[in-house]
Amino acid sequence: MSLLRVQDLQKSFGAHRAVQGLSFSLEAGEMLALIGPNGAGKSTTFNMLNGQIRPDHGQIEFKGKSLIGLGARQTWQLGVSRTFQIAQTFGSLSLAENVQMALICKDHQLFSFWPRAHDFKRDEALALLRQVELHHMADKACSALAYGDIKRLELAQALANEPTLLLMDEPTAGMGPLERKNLMALVKELVLERGRSSRGLAVLFTEHSMDVVFGFADRVLVMSAGALIAEGTVEEIKANERVQALYFGYKSALEPARSSSTGAYPA
Repeated sequence: MSLLRVQDLQKSFGAHRAVQGLSFSLEAGEMLALIGPNGAGKSTTFNMLNGQIRPDHGQIEFKGKSLIGLGARQTWQLGVSRTFQIAQTFGSLSLAENVQMALICKDHQLFSFWPRAHDFKRDEALALLRQVELHHMADKACSALAYGDIKRLELAQALANEPTLLLMDEPTAGMGPLERKNLMALVKELVLERGRSSRGLAVLFTEHSMDVVFGFADRVLVMSAGALIAEGTVEEIKANERVQALYFGYKSALEPARSSSTGAYPA
């Protein structure tokens, strides 16, 4: 049984059909990229998967359990974590405190009165920061971080829930080539590490930078105008003529013309 199974997912906003009959599956230990031009329906799909909005039609099954009708908090409690295109962190708190906040939520203690919240599961917070290689800055204010480090911190917050499924919405947006590579290599290692420990972790990520997609995805889904137009391995997607015509905008996917030094392709 697939870890995540999406069947005939549909969502409209008025007359605009944002997602039209989307179906796919995701296996444990897999990194699956969801790509497409702006307006393709990627963010709407993510918002349905983590319970922020309810689909008009279709099914979302996680570990065999339907997620339809569950809110974002309930979905998170089941083991579905998410990072955002614009990182969601507390700038006035330290790195450790940011992760501790996520741990407090995990233990349903967000509205409890803790006389020493500063000490709550600090060791666990430091261990999570060590996973993303930020433990040496644990007491530094989040507002003083470079953007690439903020993305790593957000990843540590997402891992606080010990997720089985991690949704990453444009995880490398605003990052340079080396930062992009390092972050996704870290995510890939976490997937492999959790697979070795039998805990399991699958990642679904959206991304505009094709060096990230082609370098780290096991499979790729391509959306356009709300519909899935192609899916397959990286090599299959590179060779798909419909993808070349509708998304990439060039004839050969093997030697694309880049739009800028960021490695992003025309959207």
